[in-house]
Amino acid sequence: MLVHSFMKQIQRPKAVVFDLGKVLVDFDYSIAARALASRVRLSLAELEQTINQSPLLHQYEAGLMTTEEFFKQFQAMAGYDGGFEEFADLFGNIFTEIEPMVAVHGALCDAGVPTYLLSNTNELAIRNVRRNFPFFGRFNHHVLSYEQRLMKPDPAIYAVVEEVAGLRGADLIFLDDRPENVASAVARGWQGVVHQSPLLSRVALEGAGFLTEMRAESRTAA
Repeated sequence: MLVHSFMKQIQRPKAVVFDLGKVLVDFDYSIAARALASRVRLSLAELEQTINQSPLLHQYEAGLMTTEEFFKQFQAMAGYDGGFEEFADLFGNIFTEIEPMVAVHGALCDAGVPTYLLSNTNELAIRNVRRNFPFFGRFNHHVLSYEQRLMKPDPAIYAVVEEVAGLRGADLIFLDDRPENVASAVARGWQGVVHQSPLLSRVALEGAGFLTEMRAESRTAA
């Protein structure tokens, strides 16, 4: 198993860039589908297909439609008979915290390491994450696809991170569960980690020169 299949360390990075979904929080659109199922005319399978990585969701996360437009299109496609606030809560309530990775992020923040979030996501998802997961507020900056109207692995969204961080190339290290997203970062000279598990990502960050305090605590506990 590869710990960091795209990582080629040149120097100790100055900042860490995290993906959100499947790295810091897990998500499951079937939770939203089950919660909405009694309010639509679609079958459960059809409903999940409508909201889970669908063309509609892609347009929404790419910033090609507003939240209001997304809701109206969902209403028309699914026959949803509820109000917007109910839909927003049910649609966004799909996340669970990946505690070991949140602990890694917290340790970096406590050590004064700048951290940035780079995520393909949407306004309703972020509303839920912001409300329920305090770690979200500890990032130096959030670069979100729906706000930028850009999605990973488009190089232009990585350029936004560079601009807000004031850093380039190997000064940045990026953790993402999708190899193509990491590859796009590495093509810009960033260091990259394909996230496979909290343990392996922590080992990769230790190898980059971070988390020495956490490593020492682990050895003491052992």
